[in-house]
Amino acid sequence: MPHPTASRSRPLEGMRIVELSSYVASPLGGMTLAQLGADVIRVEPLNGAPDRARHPLADSGTSLYWSGLNKGKRALEVDLRSEEGRELVAGLATGGGSGGGIVIANSERYQDLSYEALAARRPDLIHVLLTGRRDGSAAVDYTVQAATGFPQLTGPEGTPDPVNHLMPAWDVAAGLYLAVGLLAAERHRLRTGEGQQVRVALEDVALATAGNLGYLAEAQLDRAPRTRAGNYVYGTFGRDFATADGGRLMVVALTTRHWQGLLGATGLTDAVDAVGRALCADLSDEFERYTHRKVLGELLAGWFAAHTLAEAQEALARTRVLWSTYRSFTDLAADGAQLLRENPLMARVGQDGIPAHWAPGSPVVMDDTQSTPEPSPTVGQHTDDVLRTELGLSEAELEKLSEAGVIRPRRAVQPFTTTTGS
Repeated sequence: MPHPTASRSRPLEGMRIVELSSYVASPLGGMTLAQLGADVIRVEPLNGAPDRARHPLADSGTSLYWSGLNKGKRALEVDLRSEEGRELVAGLATGGGSGGGIVIANSERYQDLSYEALAARRPDLIHVLLTGRRDGSAAVDYTVQAATGFPQLTGPEGTPDPVNHLMPAWDVAAGLYLAVGLLAAERHRLRTGEGQQVRVALEDVALATAGNLGYLAEAQLDRAPRTRAGNYVYGTFGRDFATADGGRLMVVALTTRHWQGLLGATGLTDAVDAVGRALCADLSDEFERYTHRKVLGELLAGWFAAHTLAEAQEALARTRVLWSTYRSFTDLAADGAQLLRENPLMARVGQDGIPAHWAPGSPVVMDDTQSTPEPSPTVGQHTDDVLRTELGLSEAELEKLSEAGVIRPRRAVQPFTTTTGS
């Protein structure tokens, strides 16, 4: 029989997760699950975790970074240095009925909040832990990048120094692996009643990706070392082009149909045929196009340089070629920007310390529905509510904890709002 509160668009309703985390990967894992219906309780030390103040900031000093990664969670503020504070967290972690007993963490600092200690109190506990490296030592995305080869292939051709990517790809991938690992462990528990610890190492995520995409195998099999190629797409034809009026597009022709469409749109079919004959190259072959990418790129660059951005867009729109105009974050965020205004992923969110702005819900569409983004909590916003409803503490007990400095019950705050539309 279906669960009486089950919703196809929020399939994780009834799941309760205690999150002891910071920065990107583990908060993203928790938020991914919260946006699918899970009740995620973010535990922070008194006055908030260090990442609360990470840039970029709103004019009020509120972190846009933190707020973006913690939407839709409940916030518990507690003195984790005290035994009494950790006991409150342990009670939350091991409670919650059949949907509870689930923890996401990125630290093993406190032994009484470890998997072993919590599982001794609740044998079916699921504990999902992010580490930097497999041995448990610390690492962050940018140090993992340095250790796994990608910065040597990133950046313009001829650049001698390694270039780390601005986007913390391994943090993002690790956060999603944490969510997948948690769901796999929860399915195992539903089938067997058994709990377990799930561990994800940030460096392993990067190594796995390097292996899955063939980079490691290529390096092991005595192939010539791959070198930087700027914005050329490895193994096929793709690169950026500047137009006569200062615009710029990224164009990718993955298939023969794409390639023929690109040549037809630019009127270069005969010229490229001549180049192929001169080079004794079969340019209908994808890797041959990559091998001769520079001469082909210069031919196409001449066409784009002679046309405006609007003319190039119109020509490409009549083809199946893959392309997009380069836009800055400022372009995307401009007031009334069509992409944000019309995409169901986005909604207007207003919250304490941050003016109303467009923010994303979950990109996962369930039953033709996407979750509406919910504001992130202020420090300790739900402390009283969580301890009352989840642990059954009385007002007197809350007051005693407050007087002892274990918690700081919050005054009532104005409710945050989420609106759709412009």
